[in-house]
Amino acid sequence: MSTVLTSTYTQRAAAHSNPTAVRLLHLMDAKMTNLSVAADVSTKAELLRLADILGPYICVFKTHIDIVTDFDDDLVAQLTALAAKHDFLIFEDRKFADIGNTVKHQYADGIYHIASWSHITNAHPLPGEGIVHGLKEVGLPLSRGLLLLAEMSSAGSLATGPYTIEAVKMAQRNRDFVFGFIGQRRIPTSEVAGLVEGSEDDFVYMTPGVGLAAAGDALGQQYRTPDQVILESGCDVIIVGRGIYGSGDVTENAKTYRAAGWNAYLKRTGQL
Repeated sequence: MSTVLTSTYTQRAAAHSNPTAVRLLHLMDAKMTNLSVAADVSTKAELLRLADILGPYICVFKTHIDIVTDFDDDLVAQLTALAAKHDFLIFEDRKFADIGNTVKHQYADGIYHIASWSHITNAHPLPGEGIVHGLKEVGLPLSRGLLLLAEMSSAGSLATGPYTIEAVKMAQRNRDFVFGFIGQRRIPTSEVAGLVEGSEDDFVYMTPGVGLAAAGDALGQQYRTPDQVILESGCDVIIVGRGIYGSGDVTENAKTYRAAGWNAYLKRTGQL
């Protein structure tokens, strides 16, 4: 009998009602990649250059749109065109963290209009379930998907223990919109009250802080290898930033990470 960990991404898509989750799981198998690039760059030209160069090798292109100093509507138009060209999803790493009414306007309005172009966004569960409800009012009619920050990859993070478990419970109550987590490990059902040990509860886990060599940086980022993330911790998508575009050949770096992440998935699902 297959489980979440041994099933293919395509097989798991049947467990999801959120259209973004279904599309992501299918395209990961189709493109043979579970790599997301964290494009933490500050100019329109560099953001679009990375999207075009790396598009063939990734499933998700992660942005921090508010650090782009020359943002304009043309950036959005070109980025969405590249997403269609290379078949990847856009993930605006906004980390919403306010009351429901406020985040609803931050998501839909302002100068960025995030919901109009970003397939995926994320939020801290800290303010309570109202944050999910506010974002859902905007995102669900647009077939968008939300990730909750269950854990973070930085040293000293307070998103641990009971906080993480409450994030999982919040997601379970909003499965139509919340399809997964930013996390460092798949949360066992045995840790979540109300779930039967061994029962299936399929969420997509996307994991930042992935590196092949470096152990961390001077600002508290901690790195783990693709095998540790996908094979040992049961997560689904590796998020890599500076390891791809920080030095060396960007394309070759992306190919290396793509192969490492995919091979870890093949091992986990018994295909390798």
